[in-house]
This record gives sequence, C-alpha cells and structure tokens, in this order.
Amino acid sequence: MNKKLLASVLSAAMVASVLAGCGSTASTDTATAATSAAAAATSEAAAAATSEAAAAATSEAAAADSTELAYKGEINLMHYSTSEESEGNGGSDGFRTMISNWETAHPDITLNQNVLANDEYKTQIATMAAADDLPDVFLLQGMNTKSWASQGLVMDLTDTIKASPYYDQYNQSYFTPFKDGDKMYALPALTGGTCTVVIYDKQMWADAGYDTFPDNWDDVKTAMAYFKDEGVDTIAFGNGGQWQANSDFLSTLGDRYTGKDWFQKIIDKDTSAKFTDDSWVKALQFTQDIFQSGIFNEDYNTVTNEDAREYYISGDAAAFIGGNWDESYIAATLKADDEEKYNNIGFAVLPQPADATEDANGQNIGLGYGMAINSKVADDPDKLAACIDFIEYVTGPEFSNYVASNYALSGLTTVDNVDLSKFDQVTQDFYNWSYVDTTPCEIYDSYIDPAVWSVCNTDLQSVMSGDMTPEDMAADVQASYEENYLNK
Repeated sequence: MNKKLLASVLSAAMVASVLAGCGSTASTDTATAATSAAAAATSEAAAAATSEAAAAATSEAAAADSTELAYKGEINLMHYSTSEESEGNGGSDGFRTMISNWETAHPDITLNQNVLANDEYKTQIATMAAADDLPDVFLLQGMNTKSWASQGLVMDLTDTIKASPYYDQYNQSYFTPFKDGDKMYALPALTGGTCTVVIYDKQMWADAGYDTFPDNWDDVKTAMAYFKDEGVDTIAFGNGGQWQANSDFLSTLGDRYTGKDWFQKIIDKDTSAKFTDDSWVKALQFTQDIFQSGIFNEDYNTVTNEDAREYYISGDAAAFIGGNWDESYIAATLKADDEEKYNNIGFAVLPQPADATEDANGQNIGLGYGMAINSKVADDPDKLAACIDFIEYVTGPEFSNYVASNYALSGLTTVDNVDLSKFDQVTQDFYNWSYVDTTPCEIYDSYIDPAVWSVCNTDLQSVMSGDMTPEDMAADVQASYEENYLNK
C-alpha cells in the first residue's frame, strides 16, 4: 500500500474543533465472566508461536507499504465510530476516513464492519470475549488488556510494534494501558483527549463576579448563591451510566489527594498502596461532600452526561464537567446554533479541594482504546499481515496528520508544528488546555480489571447520594481489587 499516495487524498478542509470519546466505562458481568478454560488453553508455546507469527507478519506489513498484500479475503472489524458520531467528533471522523482509504487501497480485501454505539460496543465485545469469539480486529479498552491477554484472547504485538516503520514516531506513553509487563497488545487508537474538563460560560461567570472559573471550591460555593437566584445550576453533571463519576471526576480528583505514584503502585500490584489508604478515602469523602453541597443539578445520579450537557447548552447550568467527547458535541452544537454562547466557552481544570496537596493543575488524558488482533488470526500468516497493515495505517501518521490539520487534535504518532492559526479561538484554547497548559494524570478505568470498576462505579453512586460511607466503599473496592486483580 502506498501510504503517501493515500495521504494525498485526505481532505484538508477545516471544520469545527471536536474530540473523540475517551475510555468511558460501562462494566458488565459478562466482562468478568470470561472463563478460566480459555486461560488454561493458552500455553507458553502457543504464546511464543503467536509472537513469532506477528513479528514475521510485521515484515510483510512494512513491505506492503509499496506492494500489494498477499491476502485476498475478509477481515471482521468491530468498533464504535458510528456515522452519527463522526459528524461531531474529529477522532471518529479521522478513524472512519482512514478505514475508507484502506478499503479503497485494498479492493481484494473485504472489511466486515460491526459498528455499534459506544455503550453497546462495550457490552457486546465483553460478551464475545467471554465466549472466545472476538472479531479479527477490534478496539480493546485498556482495563481489559491484562485479563484478555492472560486468557490468550488477544495477540502479543510487542515485536510487531517495535518493528513498525512508524515506531520512532509513536508517543510511547500512550501504550501503558495496553501493556502487561513488557508486552504490548494494542496500537493506541483514535485521539488523545481528556476525560475531565470543566466547560464554563465565561459571560455567566463574569456576571457572577469571576473573570475566570474559580480555582477553589469555596469560590464555586459562593457563586452558587448567585446562580440559584438566577434559577440555574452552578455545574451540570450526569452519572446515570455510573461510569461518568469515575472517568469524568474521581480519577482526576483522586490524583489531587493521592498523587500519581499511588495509582501507579495500584497498577503495578505494589501492596504498599491500597484503596483503603487515607488519601483515597479523603478523595471519596470530598466527592460525597461536594455532590451533597447543592452545586450540581439534583438529578446528577440519574441523568447521563448527554443529558447534563444539554443543561449547559440551554443555559440552565453555568458550567459542565465531562470528557472531550462532550466538549466536541457542545462546541459543534453551539457553533451551529448560538455563536455568541460558543465564543463564550471557557475551559478549566477541577478546582482544588482545600485539604488536597497534590497537583492542582492535573487532568486525566490518554488514548483509552487500542486496535487489537484476535490471537486466532495467527493461524493465517497472510491474513495476519493484512490485519497488521490495517491497524498500523489507521493509527499511524496519516491519521495523526489528518486530525491535527483538521481538528487540532493529537493521535498516537507525533505531529510537529501544528498550525493553530487557522483555527478559531475556542479551538486554540482547547488545544492549549489539553496538550500545553495542564499536566496529565491517568484515567482510572483504563487500567486494572472491569470487575473492580464495576464495584467502584456502583458504590460511588451511593456515596454521592449519601447512602454509603466512603470507608465502606473503599473496603469494597479493595476487596474486589484483591480478588480480581492483585491475586491473579
């Protein structure tokens, strides 16, 4: 495949700044029900053979940059970049564009695409994993990596990735959620975006007496009195899907109390860090207190983030907390329907709690999904070479250049000297907020095991509503962590 030729047909038309959804979580029982039989069936010899086959196919994939692939047949592909989503999402548009380009370049290969909405995708892919019936190529969520790798469901791509012609351009930090030890099981896909951004109406906060969104929660509480008199909520939030409070609030808020080393120890199974540690319990206590304070819409635990962002769009809330996919929707909607409100969009990090001592400028950012290959594909070397060529292309420099040029976004490969001058001020502001002016921390549910976050997400709703103590939640999460991750 001549990738330079393909790059020349990419659209250069500039469109509104919009972002791809990051690793939001809807844990299901099926994700934790994957049978131990699959793991037992995977031997060291089989794993080594798979790795060798992948490495050999990498050489073929690299050669395919300028020659036709040997494989003629079908590849089953599963993802969640629907056509509807791509209309307001730069990462999704870029992903679908790369898929289309690759299909055009390989008319003898049929991509059978199973495209589902995000929440349905997570449910269905977990069900297929439990049945050992994954598609040839699919989007792997980071928190499933270790479990599915241990069961032999996903291919070890370590040698493939290191042999890639794009390896020197890869942002190595994006691989972390898709690693088990030193082994890598996916090529990080779509765009790097935050899961926790405060989007606020600059004019509404100016009217309340603030030039910018407050950097502390006491000022937010003071502003709440003004907004209540105006008949609007101070901040809109939706946790109806349960995952939102984890992805869009706690993983950033928790970092303010524990620091980054604590969560890295949790990932690394270092028992000197526990979910019952005082620092994390304090984060839970603050979460309970702030959601009981009246700052947020009363129905925060029943409405979704899609519902809550409509409160902001309509002017019924002065700010909104969500992810980059919410920002993309809000920006696209307001740019089309309310230009004045669009131009008043501001971005901020979570305010710092008074008793928190860690990084006050942090926000959780990453690539929550990666392109993975079913380990069974190794049985057909030509098909494997085609699958590798495909995942390298849709995550490679053509994709990163496309989203950088059209949306001011970043992908797996580095794009130097992104020209922001052609974008409007809101787009430039969000680019700088995301990639320049803030510091990254990890997205909790990009790691560990879905069973742990299932317990966390359920209990967190109860903590937020005041029906459970932070200490009890911490004990539940630690018990699930020990059962489903630490001791495996």
